Amino acid sequence: MDPAGFYDALSPHFHLIHPDWERSVELQGEQLDGILREFVPGARTVLDCACGIGTQALGLAARGYDVTASDIAETALARARREAERRGLAVAFSLADMREVAGGPFDVVLAADNAVPHLLTDADILRAFGAFRRCTRPGGACVVTVRDYAAMERSGVQLQAHAAHRVGDALVSVYQVREFDGPTYVLNLYVVEDAGERRTVHVARTRYYAVPADRLLELLREAGFPDARRIDGRFFQPVLVGR
Repeated sequence: MDPAGFYDALSPHFHLIHPDWERSVELQGEQLDGILREFVPGARTVLDCACGIGTQALGLAARGYDVTASDIAETALARARREAERRGLAVAFSLADMREVAGGPFDVVLAADNAVPHLLTDADILRAFGAFRRCTRPGGACVVTVRDYAAMERSGVQLQAHAAHRVGDALVSVYQVREFDGPTYVLNLYVVEDAGERRTVHVARTRYYAVPADRLLELLREAGFPDARRIDGRFFQPVLVGR
């Protein structure tokens, strides 16, 4: 149930969460580029410290950013490297826990797609934000995108569908089931391949902390990003920018 095992199990199928992953790579790169141009003018160097299979890192590299990318999951990193090579993008990849990232200084440290709530306590999140701050140049920024937990029902068992695809002779559907237990929940992600008489189900599980964005802003300020704000309507999740 650890995040590394979750993403290692999910990495061959992760693109299927998106209706069109290639388009998501392009669109998210465009959207993040717009945010960086507005809030971190002149930014060129980016550390994507929870890159997964590369959705945001690839999108930003394709738009000319100098991207360094790390993740805790080795199999996901291996796929991200292959995706970068296939596109002819020069991204430097490394294995790292976001609580211990180092290097730089970078213009921007990015943790997108609800990666930070894999850390299950405020203390661990503060530790990660402190590491982000040490990697960020003076005048740079930390950019975090997260689920809007304050706007969600945070109890019981919940179902969310993601996408369905025709892959060869199989109909592939992707959905998640969230099981809440106090401030945290178990996420069960299912990839179901239905090829008539042959059916295969892939399941990956992990735990998240349903931490509200306002609390994350407080922790960003405590970690050394005093100008921390929330941006809505510019990305598929709320974006928190700490400068």
